[in-house]
Amino acid sequence: MAVDKTRNTHGTNRSMAPVISVANLSKTYASGFQALKGINLEIQDSEIFALLGPNGAGKTTLIGIICGIVNPSEGAVSVAGHDIIASYRAARSMIGLVPQELATDAFETVWATASFSRGLFGKKANPAHIEKVLKELSLWDKKDSKIITLSGGMKRRVMIAKALSHEPQILFLDEPTAGVDVELRKDMWEVVRALRASGVTIILTTHYIEEAEQMADRIGVINHGELILVEDKDELMRKLGRKQLTLNLHNRLAAIPPGLEGRGLELSADGSELVYTYDTRAQRTGITTLLKDLSAAGITFRDLNTTQSSLEDIFVNLVRQSK
Repeated sequence: MAVDKTRNTHGTNRSMAPVISVANLSKTYASGFQALKGINLEIQDSEIFALLGPNGAGKTTLIGIICGIVNPSEGAVSVAGHDIIASYRAARSMIGLVPQELATDAFETVWATASFSRGLFGKKANPAHIEKVLKELSLWDKKDSKIITLSGGMKRRVMIAKALSHEPQILFLDEPTAGVDVELRKDMWEVVRALRASGVTIILTTHYIEEAEQMADRIGVINHGELILVEDKDELMRKLGRKQLTLNLHNRLAAIPPGLEGRGLELSADGSELVYTYDTRAQRTGITTLLKDLSAAGITFRDLNTTQSSLEDIFVNLVRQSK
């Protein structure tokens, strides 16, 4: 969960302001296309925030504005209290950005690439910090290797090392595991969790719903330039996730028996399964009564199992409803 408490100099607790604050943010391009429409968002210190949305939803534009790459049409953004326009250098120095594209000098070494990136932010050379970052990203033994010799997964780690070289408080990861195989993707998740544990705030965009479900503390869903939902991941799953009980029948049914039509049952196309959808938050799920009624109707089953809606189910439904 997001860390929202800290100690002041007198040792008493106080609430922290959000590390990123976005207010009434809109962006309309010269073509007339409105990429963002009145976005309001607060991101807390040391949380992992996942931004989900289909292609063209506005994810990249939103990140671009927060990182000072794209100019907003309306609204305001502050990073750790610094306005991104009035205090551009201070705000930008707080941020590390890992773009989706693997943009590195192929013939430079890992060490030189990370060190040069630090210098771009006007930071003095700090070999100890570069060494720490490379070790944390399992790149230390590759420090003298040229980028061109590295695997795709290692190149992705180098991109993260570059983004962390100037000691940012916030790290943006745009599709961090795009094109990375499953095993390396899981390794990357561990890297991200370790970064968060060290106090870095992580904002990631991803097309892998599984990634958001595994890693995020909170999730935002954006579509057609509008932020349609921001929710604690566990709360989102609790509120919107459906649970289903599937009964594998001994004998196929042609239709749901009379008296059971209004019970929220669905019969599979081949008549071999009955599916009952229920709300896990309700005081009574109705399962006990349903099983008694099925027995009374002479319907028996050989097996049953329950399934919970995944985040992907929820995401697809939300996007469909916002069209």
